[in-house]
Amino acid sequence: MKVSIITVTLNSAATLATTMESVRRQDYGDIEHILVDGASRDTTVDIIRSYPHVARFISEPDQGLYDAINKGIRLATGDVVGILNSDDFFPSSSIVSRVAEELRTRQVDAIFGDVAFVRGDNLDRIVRLYSSGKFHPRQFAWGYMPAHPSFYVRRRCYQDFGLYQTDYRIAADYELLMRFLHRHHVSYAYVPLTMVHMRTGGVSNKSIRSRYVLNQEIVRACGENGVTTSLARLSLKYFFKVFEYIRPALRASSRLSGKKQRA
Repeated sequence: MKVSIITVTLNSAATLATTMESVRRQDYGDIEHILVDGASRDTTVDIIRSYPHVARFISEPDQGLYDAINKGIRLATGDVVGILNSDDFFPSSSIVSRVAEELRTRQVDAIFGDVAFVRGDNLDRIVRLYSSGKFHPRQFAWGYMPAHPSFYVRRRCYQDFGLYQTDYRIAADYELLMRFLHRHHVSYAYVPLTMVHMRTGGVSNKSIRSRYVLNQEIVRACGENGVTTSLARLSLKYFFKVFEYIRPALRASSRLSGKKQRA
């Protein structure tokens, strides 16, 4: 089973090496790493070219993140496709092996797991945990989706059900997951594994304006896929997000307490 991993870059020199190394160190033997660069002006292209494991690479202007991801999907030849952002990385060398094994043994078309958010100045410090463990397609109406960076799906699903809609600014990933999992009932399984570490500071959470645009697009995505929702309903999710920050804080406090006791 070939696994295609798509990484999109644009002036990503500050973080890209960590991403590239985490793919290079995977112990799975059949990975196709595809890099789609948006004509970077820094040293991003030089970094990409320094990694011989890269299977395909293009650098040219694009129409934004989702257009670039679509280019990568069109280039992919793997049985399975996943996306690893240029400021994200795999936390261990066995992630792709686990992806392939889960898809093989569970006989589903898609899997997803959990992601952890880490500080940019300390990649070992987890500040937020996003678990997909309780996801059900009915939760799309409430603003919840599986952790997109942990989503791996058989390539034929893109061929059958379409790519990312590039007229979305922020929520094209939400719309695609809803289209696949709710509208077309793509079979899936949850894997209780932290599959990706993400640096904090994503586009959808940069400002109140970004959150407003995100929720407006989620309302639109729900309408296009036969799900009833509202901005008022979506706003309730922010209350529950607090718990995503509490768990890492409690774990850190527990570890600190254990160290003091041993001392």
